[in-house]
Amino acid sequence: MSYLVLARKYRPQSFDDLIGQEHVAQTLANAIAQDRVAHAFLFTGVRGVGKTTSARILAKCLNCLGADGKATGPTSKPCQTCAACTEIAAGVDMDVQEIDGASYNGVDEVRRLQEGLAFRPARDRFKIYIVDEVHMLSNAAWNAFLKTLEEPPPHVKFIFATTEVHKVPVTILSRCQRYDFKLVSARQIGARLKDVVNSETLAADDAAVNVLAREAAGSMRDAMSLLDQVIAYGADKITADVVARVLGVADREVLHRLTSAVLAGDAGGALDVLDQVSRQGFDMVHLWKDLMRHVRNLVVAKVCAEGQAKELLDLADEEAADVLALAQKSDADDLTRIFTGLSRGFDDIVKSGQVRSNLEMTLVRLARRPPLLPLDELLSRLGELEKRLATGAPPPPARGGGSSGGGGGGGSARGARPEPHASISEAMPTSMTPPSPARVDAVDAPPVASSPFGLAPPASVTSVSAPASPVLHATDDAPRTNGPLADRDRAVAPQAPAPMQSAPATQAIEVTSATPLEEPPPSPRPTKESDTLITWRTLIDRVRKVSPPVAAMLDLAVPITVTREKLVLGIEDESFEDVRADQTDARGVLMTEARAHFGVTTEVVFEHTARGSKVGSIAFLDAARRKQMQIDARAAVENHVLVRHAIRVLGAELKDVKLPAQEE
Repeated sequence: MSYLVLARKYRPQSFDDLIGQEHVAQTLANAIAQDRVAHAFLFTGVRGVGKTTSARILAKCLNCLGADGKATGPTSKPCQTCAACTEIAAGVDMDVQEIDGASYNGVDEVRRLQEGLAFRPARDRFKIYIVDEVHMLSNAAWNAFLKTLEEPPPHVKFIFATTEVHKVPVTILSRCQRYDFKLVSARQIGARLKDVVNSETLAADDAAVNVLAREAAGSMRDAMSLLDQVIAYGADKITADVVARVLGVADREVLHRLTSAVLAGDAGGALDVLDQVSRQGFDMVHLWKDLMRHVRNLVVAKVCAEGQAKELLDLADEEAADVLALAQKSDADDLTRIFTGLSRGFDDIVKSGQVRSNLEMTLVRLARRPPLLPLDELLSRLGELEKRLATGAPPPPARGGGSSGGGGGGGSARGARPEPHASISEAMPTSMTPPSPARVDAVDAPPVASSPFGLAPPASVTSVSAPASPVLHATDDAPRTNGPLADRDRAVAPQAPAPMQSAPATQAIEVTSATPLEEPPPSPRPTKESDTLITWRTLIDRVRKVSPPVAAMLDLAVPITVTREKLVLGIEDESFEDVRADQTDARGVLMTEARAHFGVTTEVVFEHTARGSKVGSIAFLDAARRKQMQIDARAAVENHVLVRHAIRVLGAELKDVKLPAQEE
């Protein structure tokens, strides 16, 4: 006897066996029970979801004769043993005809079919015509069908099946009951495959079944065909590796590793995984599709609640857990960027003869993607840049860490940033690194006077450039203090710096001290701000809480008149603040905050001023204040006992002084 494929061997024989189409099974069963069976049905859906199978089951329900052959009417549970049931299942019942619409599509064939409709069925209750791929009928054939389909004899039933329902004329659709068959979920396919494997007395692990269910793409027939192919491979146990090798597809672990490498910015790791997949002979285009689907699952897992995500993912429990875990470590905007990059590159890959090269370059580009920045932050940076250009203020010091915006970057592939507040940072060739880095510890220092601005001591971190020296010692003529450094110096004899064997290397030493540094005599205090400036600052602070972009623009405006009744502000013509004043409705925002502050309606007027008039703006005044603080801080550091000692012993020079963040 010839071999019967699994798709036919385990074909559903009743509505109870039909998987994934419960809505169709329940509706037809209820229609039979209530004796409300229509004369024409249209089953539509993708391939392998049970359209023809459901047509055969419906034919058996309508023509079942019962186990004893004495049934008097249709039933929703056919006996499966009478002559009608067995012959319909085998496809040899003379009263149930299955017609191929692709070869039976002419008007002459429809006329011959109509000639036989008047004859009663030979044995069954109904003469049933099942037409597969009915959308292939010609327009003339459809027109010949119209009258017959609308008013057929009472003993005739039509069941049409198609995968392209949009090609069926609306005049035919209006004469049929339409049933849309859904894709079968991966979980349902996996459960059915496990039952089949157990029935065949085979062994298969869950990972292998999950890969088969994923590759079936919602088609139960495709899943059975793939299982047949894997079984034919002859392995003692069906594993994920066996399935991947036979079908030429990547398993879940490969997709997980590839996606993790791209998210982490590890371009080399992504290329390594891709090379391993290519050596095993996997289809690169298919891998690309699977990777896009995997990233889509990550996006769903990130933006949805856990319960909703599990329903939308349609994955086995183990796969869903891995996807949820990886999604929690990622950013939703970053994942959507990766999916967009993969989607845009797919057309190029399909058309290209170098599929692997295109895929590699796309993965490298995605792994090296720059971090995302929020639009508000970009606008704020533009405002700060305009301030610095207008006032001549120095740029802010670079800070460690990544962007606060969503969308992680590519990690180490784009270069690591230095950690903030490091005690010692060195920049020298590896061959010239000293045995132990020089370190200057904080010791007790005499108290210092407050800064000219009444702030905390301005310098907390000092950068010193010096030739590399393995050990730092204090000389006899150096100032002595009490503390750990003094005790160590007494125990160690003076020693000159070791001579360099090659060109001197630059060593940057950052001295962080919790003790206030010595400062020179305080410089004259700046003139106290007038009541006008104080009031203007208060208004800007109120605006900043409501609209930071408007506040950034007002920082560059010159307060000419600031009263309860009127605000006159000077802005340079065709400048940044001039353009932003109209774009952000600065006048309306300022009027609202002024009314809340003064308690009366305040008129706001913007006047155009000449170039260079920003010297009276808040931004210019703050820049001048920061510049003076930088000068005072450098003077204080230069006179600190430890810094003078380090410069003298190391032969170094003071390069830069950084203000604490709270004082910038």
